[in-house]
Amino acid sequence: MNIPMYQIDAFTATVFSGNPAAVCLLDTWLDDTVLQAVAAENNLSETAFLVQNTTGFDLRWFTPVTEVALCGHATLASAFVQFYCQHWNKDTILFDTRHSGPLTVARKGDLLEMDFPSRPPAACEPSDTLSRALGEAPRQVYESDEDLMAVFDSETTVAGLQPDMSLLAQLDSRGIIITAPGDHCDFVSRFFGPKVGIPEDPVTGSAHCVLIPFWASKLGKNDLHARQVSQRGGELFCQLAHDRVMIAGRAALYLEGMIKI
Repeated sequence: MNIPMYQIDAFTATVFSGNPAAVCLLDTWLDDTVLQAVAAENNLSETAFLVQNTTGFDLRWFTPVTEVALCGHATLASAFVQFYCQHWNKDTILFDTRHSGPLTVARKGDLLEMDFPSRPPAACEPSDTLSRALGEAPRQVYESDEDLMAVFDSETTVAGLQPDMSLLAQLDSRGIIITAPGDHCDFVSRFFGPKVGIPEDPVTGSAHCVLIPFWASKLGKNDLHARQVSQRGGELFCQLAHDRVMIAGRAALYLEGMIKI
């Protein structure tokens, strides 16, 4: 069996930055054990699998160790493949997902804009394990359905933290977002997910479902410019739209080929 595959760097205009995702194009769904084995073999933070349907595409996302309910950068990468490699002839693509409902991605100039659910976080008590894992106590801690979010005072602090991944993996959450006001943008962040096989994710679209409503409220504006200050780095153009968030970015083709199984 031959499976067309593309590797796309998402939330960047140039290769070797942003967040790499694999996008695999299937005729029909394969067994989940095969999908998981392909994702493990790719060994990227996410591998997206697409099957075309009557309105667009069914879409699923896998880390090297598990399927996830929502992934931003691999959705952006999937849309990039359809628009620019497969020549999708409409300005919007509808992706049907198992756990996050219908998601659309639209072309807006040189940006691809994703329409995702807004997930405002709620304040919670900081734990000693979180502070020890991050190496510094955050100013505030919040929780969403899946993640913890630690808020710090400066971009320098967020960029400089070197978390203990074994301690982070002990926390009862999918991942940990750290964030602060940005020096040259509205806010910055990083994301750690050792529990799902991603020590640090270079750019995390799904985390911005939490970050956008939080910073929109704090800064008193709905249009936001964000950067993820991982080693690779990435740039996001964001908007809060009631119970949805618009997350836009660029992407670059790194690789195309064929999986043979």
